[in-house]
Amino acid sequence: MKYSVKELAKIFPLGAVEENCIFTKWGDLTLAFEIILPEIFTLNARIEEGVEMGDYRELVETWSKAIGVLPAGTILHKQDWFVEETYKPNTKELPESYLDRSAELHFNERPYLHHKCYVYLTFSQGERTRTHAGLTSLVKAHIVPKRALSKGEIDKFMVAVLQLKSILESNRLITCRRLGNDELQPDKNAPVDKAGLIERYMTLSLNDEVVPLADFDFTSEDELRIGNKYSKFFTISQVDDMPDSISTNVRIGALSTENSTLSVGYSTPIGLMLDCNHIYNQYVFIDDKTLITAELEKKAGNMVALSNFDRANKVNADLVNGFLTLAAEKSWTPVRIHANVQVWTDDKLRLPELRNKTTAAIAKMNLKPRENTRDAAFLFFAGIPGNAADLPREDTFTQFAPQAACLFNHETNYYTSESARNSIRVVDRLSGRPLWVDFSDEPMDRTWINNKNKFIIGPSGSGKSFLTNHFLRSYHTHGAHIVIVDVGDSYRGLCGMLGGKYITYTMEEPIHFNPFFLEGRAFPETEKMESLKNLLLTLWKSIEEKTSRAEYNALSSAVKGYFLKLQVDESIFPCFDTFYEFMQQDFNEYLKREGVRDDYFDYNNFMFNLKPYYKGGEFDFLLNSKKNLDLLHERFVVFELDNVKDHPILYPIVAIIVMDTFISKMRKLKGIKKIILIEEAWKAIMTPNMAGYIKYLYKTVRKFDGEAWIVTQEVDDIIGSSIVKDSIINNADTKILMDQRKYENKFNAVKELLGLTNKEKDLILSMNRDNDPNRMYKEFFVSWGGQRYRVYGLEVSRPEYYAFTTKESEKLRVLKKVASNGGNFDIALKEVVAEDLDLKSV
Repeated sequence: MKYSVKELAKIFPLGAVEENCIFTKWGDLTLAFEIILPEIFTLNARIEEGVEMGDYRELVETWSKAIGVLPAGTILHKQDWFVEETYKPNTKELPESYLDRSAELHFNERPYLHHKCYVYLTFSQGERTRTHAGLTSLVKAHIVPKRALSKGEIDKFMVAVLQLKSILESNRLITCRRLGNDELQPDKNAPVDKAGLIERYMTLSLNDEVVPLADFDFTSEDELRIGNKYSKFFTISQVDDMPDSISTNVRIGALSTENSTLSVGYSTPIGLMLDCNHIYNQYVFIDDKTLITAELEKKAGNMVALSNFDRANKVNADLVNGFLTLAAEKSWTPVRIHANVQVWTDDKLRLPELRNKTTAAIAKMNLKPRENTRDAAFLFFAGIPGNAADLPREDTFTQFAPQAACLFNHETNYYTSESARNSIRVVDRLSGRPLWVDFSDEPMDRTWINNKNKFIIGPSGSGKSFLTNHFLRSYHTHGAHIVIVDVGDSYRGLCGMLGGKYITYTMEEPIHFNPFFLEGRAFPETEKMESLKNLLLTLWKSIEEKTSRAEYNALSSAVKGYFLKLQVDESIFPCFDTFYEFMQQDFNEYLKREGVRDDYFDYNNFMFNLKPYYKGGEFDFLLNSKKNLDLLHERFVVFELDNVKDHPILYPIVAIIVMDTFISKMRKLKGIKKIILIEEAWKAIMTPNMAGYIKYLYKTVRKFDGEAWIVTQEVDDIIGSSIVKDSIINNADTKILMDQRKYENKFNAVKELLGLTNKEKDLILSMNRDNDPNRMYKEFFVSWGGQRYRVYGLEVSRPEYYAFTTKESEKLRVLKKVASNGGNFDIALKEVVAEDLDLKSV
């Protein structure tokens, strides 16, 4: 059969699109919905006492309940589109930044599958749902309905549709949106020429642009031709095609281990994992229960009568009777089901490849692959939205709703964040498609988290510093102020590129601060007072020494008294030296006047321990600086402490002062995101004296649109530290983990410490196990308060790679280029990338 566009119009089964409904020429009524499904790899599956449990089972039960409310004569047609597309950067609006432009061009034409899911609910005349191939609209062009559906029947159907929508959305994994007239078939007189869903199906295109209808050729036994596209159908239409038992999900061996299992939905192998243009159609016909039961009983009786001729008839009769018994016991209504996969390509030579891919995917589900050539034209017409009643009856088989729901596709692609305020570019795990994900504001707005603090853990070489470089640059681009405490020189390149301030300790120019200097000689706020008291305690006492309440109160009085004196005497320059002199004179007199005994506050011990920081002392440079007084308006500040990381005195003091710098930003910068990132420095500052202060910082920072990030390398470091657990982990709702395969056999301890679920553990242990060898990327895991969790890929362009690399040789290579061209990082990165390309071409 060949049909021109004019000839096709004569036999086209749809009559009108009105009142947000599709009407066929037979009088069938269809409501259409777009279904938003859960993202792939985010649903859990578990076995409890030999029974499948988890999200997949819940979805199957939800669909089963939804099907159960539909009246006889209803057809549920679920249609999943998977269309090959390529990422196209907006060349007219490319970012000004060289790195951002290079990233957009890096992903140019990156292929991926665009997925859309629709459900069509058709209410048809009783005899229409029992159509045979010879009675479909494709061969019977002049259609006159025997009777119209009554208003009472339609009202009953509409109520059932509302119930179905409510049931589907009740589990919070599915969202339904009803499609209107303009989305189904736009008005031809509308000012904007946009393709509707019906046009898209008839042209096998998901594009918004209107594609003119082309001729159809159904004469070939090997394929259908729809315009310039060649198509094939593969069906699941016979009970013999099904396995003995059907599951709600399948295990992905490449992403699973002995200690973890990663699953996808039972039909996902013919969904997102089938990388070609295809539509997966799933049909459920709800017939009159009395009629279908009578048919089955008659069939069983006929088989018994013929059992003397063939023992197989007796076996089949027993199976049918068992089916009817199960229906009675479970109160399940038998339904007729059908599923098919339609693949297509505009290159006819690819058809054998598509056949092999599709049959292999169906076989992964333990189903029998069956290519359908005889009914392909009928299957295509039945797939038209609203025309499910045209599916030939002989292509369906009887089952229960739960088995039908197991065949449904339950998953879709990762979504891009709706928020654009602080989104970061990552890539989809399956295809490498660029995604924009908001790791802070959207999770907070959706109440997945209660704070924006982040805890990042990853072994050496896992890409931890590379990831944080990428994140921090993105946040800086969005206007954030960032303070970093580093011990590995991981952020020098990024700091230089962003024009930040890089402060490091050398013998020639040691780090020096002035924590007592406040802009405008302001009186310190609560956080500043706490910071100064903790600094003085660190200068005074060792880690092992405890602080009494009297000592703490005495220090509070000392700090308060000093700043009150600064308000009165403007000739005093705020610094540690003048504070020490205040303690020598004013505060000493105060202690004598108040009669404070030495066992309450050991004044002499305090002054002796603080003397090395006073002028003439060993560390007199540290707290009396007249430089770096105001880092408030520096948007990117790095304190590199590698040279003092092992110094028992300088390291914890410097770390405290750095955090004091951040607190100043936190309090004074209104309406601006602030981030403090502490790399391995947390080990030195996690003393009993500092634990309360860190906990206070973590709890307070969220009130000022701030984020505290802790980055650590070794799992063992966090397992044995109760201070880390109480002060950091419990107050960081966003947990990011890099590759943890080296801890696979002892990961349960980490799981308990971080409060991870079994599903989160399975996702973490699946990272980087089946990466695409043609792409350079690493995967990472993120959990937002245990409410939402994902594995994303981090893939960057070549210039971004050199901007973020932490390898010593590569960093030096870039810095030499920067030095030779006068400090321009963009030119340096271009030159390094050009050299790489020249080497590859040799």
